[in-house]
This record gives sequence, structure tokens and C-alpha cells, in this order.
Amino acid sequence: MNAFAPRPGQPWKLRDDLTLLLAPNPSPMTFLGTNSYILGRDRLVVIDPGPDDPAHLDALLLLISGRPVDYILVTHSHLDHSALAPALAARTRAPVAAFGDAIAGRSAVMAGLAARGLTDGGEGIDHHFRPDLTLADGDQLQGDWGAITAIHSPGHIGNHLCFGWRDALFCGDHVMGWASSLVSPPDGDLTDFMASCRKLTTLPATVFYPGHGAPVTDPQARLHWLIHHRQAREAQIRAALTTGPATPQTLTARIYTDVAPHLVPAAQRNVLAHLIDLAQRGEVSAAPAPGETAVFSLRDASGPAMTRN
Repeated sequence: MNAFAPRPGQPWKLRDDLTLLLAPNPSPMTFLGTNSYILGRDRLVVIDPGPDDPAHLDALLLLISGRPVDYILVTHSHLDHSALAPALAARTRAPVAAFGDAIAGRSAVMAGLAARGLTDGGEGIDHHFRPDLTLADGDQLQGDWGAITAIHSPGHIGNHLCFGWRDALFCGDHVMGWASSLVSPPDGDLTDFMASCRKLTTLPATVFYPGHGAPVTDPQARLHWLIHHRQAREAQIRAALTTGPATPQTLTARIYTDVAPHLVPAAQRNVLAHLIDLAQRGEVSAAPAPGETAVFSLRDASGPAMTRN
């Protein structure tokens, strides 16, 4: 394959029966834009239709070219992946399948944080998303395009699914080659993210097709990098707390000393995700309770931890 350089609206062939169509939504959080994938030859499956953009809808319909679409699969309900699903479904009469709505799969800890007023960090939750068909972990779809297996992989958001197909995995925003995945409570959950990374290391896929950026051709190495990256960040947070209690904002300034200003809010949400994970494991305490403005402190690991269901 040539160097990865797709252009919005122009099909990029990955295999004889797999095409990537890049959406025109580049940004610091989406890289070149969202990757929509079209599987099959005579009958099709679309994975991640992308943002609600008329030009992208037209490009998808041109590529589909009247062929029947059996399913529209959505890895997760961020607007850059799911928002176009209703319009594409209306034009193709295909059912939209996903794990569930925007709060499906959310852990009890994150539900509690949301109930206490913690809101999302602006990463674009599709609160109106409602799939026609819900897929649980291990559910399988069959068609002319082969077998597709749903793999629940919460962490980036609770309703995140990956899709296994032949030797490949469509991994949404959980694994990307150009950046680590954002984990922003209460939708993102670092405890779940780490568990999902370890879960994906057990799969036999030899290539991952992410929601943004080029195919990941050494997925095991990338997964281990993601795990080690998060462990290193956790160590930095612990070290920063040895100087005394601090808020997520203060810790972010101490740790992310070279981050661009427009990325500071995302960095702060990642720090908060780590602090909540550490609180669940009994390694830090939060006053008055875990949240954006809480003051976190190191504590004896024998102390009580947050309850998780």
C-alpha cells in the first residue's frame, strides 16, 4: 500500500472488499478526519458513518452506488462517528447497530460522578444517538461480506465497540497510531480503558483499522505502548502528589509542561481520569469528592477505595 494519504470524499482502497472514505473534519482531536469504512462488494456494511456533513453523506452514497447496505455499524456515540447515522440510514434503509445510547456501558463510578454534576469535557457526545439494533460483547453478524464480531471495549466511552473481521479489527478511537486515546470522565473511564487494552491483546488480529489515521500494522506493540504510556503517566501523577495535595488543574500544569495551550483542557481531563482510577484503587483521596475542582492527596493504600460495580 502507498503511504497513507487519503483525501476527503475520495475512496481509499484498503482491500478488494474494503474501502476507507475520509470525512472532511480534520482537527487536533480527529487528525486528518474520521475514517468511514465500507465493507463488501455486492452487499455492504458501513462502519462509522462519521459527522453530520452533507458532503460526506453524498460521498458515501456515491461510493455505495445503489448497492444494498445490510448494516451501519457505529463504534461509539461521539458526534464525529455517529451523527451521520440517521441520515445514511434514511437513504439506505439499513439498520444502525451499536452497543447502545450515549450512557450505555457507563460504570457505576462514572454514573455517580455524572449524578454529582460532572459533565463531559467537550469531546462531542451524541446525546441523541439511538441504535436500531444493540450489540453485546461477542455478538456476531453474518453476510456476503463475512462474519463481524462485536467486542465491547469501554474506556474512551462506555458504549465503545470494536469489530472483528477476518484478520482485522475496526478499533474506533480505542487504538490509534498517531495519538493516545482521550479518556474524559464521566464518559471516559481509565479503569475500563486499561482493562479493554489488555482484552484486545488477546485477540489474533494482525491489523487494526482506527477511527482516525492510518492502519495500525503492529497492533500488539501499539497496545503495549498504550498500557505503558498510561502507567508512566500514573507514575508522574503520583510523583507530583508527593509535594502535596493538588487539583487536576495544578497537576496538569506540573506534568504537561510542553503541551500546546489548546490541548490543555484535554490533558486536564486525562489527569482527572487517572486520579479517579487511583481513587478507586485506594491510592489517593479527594476532598470533598472526586471531580474537576477536587483536591487530591496521596494516601495509605490500605484506606477505603471508591466502590465499583
